[in-house]
Amino acid sequence: MKLRVGLIGLGDHWDSRHRPSLKALSAKYDVRAICCEIAAKSASVAAEFDAVPIDGFRAMIERDDIDAILTLAPDWVGPLPIIAACDAGKAVYSSAALDISPAQARDIRQRVVSSGVAFMAEFPRRYAPATIRLKELLATRLGNPRLLFCHQRLPVESQANARRRGEHCPLVWRNLMEQVDWCRYLVNEEPVSVSSAGYKQHGSQSVDAFYQMVSLEFPELTSGGTGAAEVAATNGEECRNGAGLDQPSRPMAQISIGHYIPDRWSEALAYRRPSSIQVSCENGVAFIDLPSTLVWFDDAGQHVERLESEQTVGERMLDHFYRAVTSLIRRTTDLEDAYRALRIVQAADESAHSGRRINLTDRE
Repeated sequence: MKLRVGLIGLGDHWDSRHRPSLKALSAKYDVRAICCEIAAKSASVAAEFDAVPIDGFRAMIERDDIDAILTLAPDWVGPLPIIAACDAGKAVYSSAALDISPAQARDIRQRVVSSGVAFMAEFPRRYAPATIRLKELLATRLGNPRLLFCHQRLPVESQANARRRGEHCPLVWRNLMEQVDWCRYLVNEEPVSVSSAGYKQHGSQSVDAFYQMVSLEFPELTSGGTGAAEVAATNGEECRNGAGLDQPSRPMAQISIGHYIPDRWSEALAYRRPSSIQVSCENGVAFIDLPSTLVWFDDAGQHVERLESEQTVGERMLDHFYRAVTSLIRRTTDLEDAYRALRIVQAADESAHSGRRINLTDRE
């Protein structure tokens, strides 16, 4: 069966990810309607997909020929289409970080759960071929992750775009959520605490410079795996105060993201660019350059893998969403992963403002 979908917003990745993926999966997806803030672009894309341009997202969601919505613009109407889709019983694919308060985040999760609709948040790093291969190596050759270093350098964003995107700039929040989720996925545990520091400056020529560092501490891992709740119960005081060097070593993730290089210095963006993630494990170390390059080292030496895939990352994600909607088994992991990643990023923002480490085990 084909999944009849409506598109809400056409974001930064429309031309590079979503458009070609929908074309490639035309046997599974039928784009019926498009609602975009730029009327001319909406009409152009609608003509390309033989769809109907619609001015209001609520009118589109309530159409009988729409089974699911794809919210592809993180800077437009925020969580309102998700709420409307829950009310209408329509599945949701979301590529947008939610510019909402913690209370609103809980409300969105409860609405999705109570409505019973399928929900998928777009975390492309999970579906990269290099990530899938690294997960295999962690289980077979490299062992448990101990230290993760995840860095991203972006062009400076204009102040006009920052104002348009809302109080919490989704350019940063969306990428931080993806990085946090990536580290959670590789460690396969929930972090027990987070600390953060940031730098922001209003610059000249209508640009802002921004940098944020986030440190995640995970529960101590054993060969059998130890759950975050169990560690929190036995080491609650250590979590509240932060682990010192004399405490048992726990996996840690160091995440940083910044946009402080103007577009006119484009050569500087690529100069000595760090790997997308570096993972130090029990039996070796691995470096990923997204989406498909993995270099890892163990006692046998260096191993270089350039992984090819029949499907792009965008196709993998949309294929996963298709199975989630058409399956008879309800899947809630994507919703929980998105909610937890958002809550961790919100706690990191709180830590950056308060200057203290935040204990995540005390929170929902």
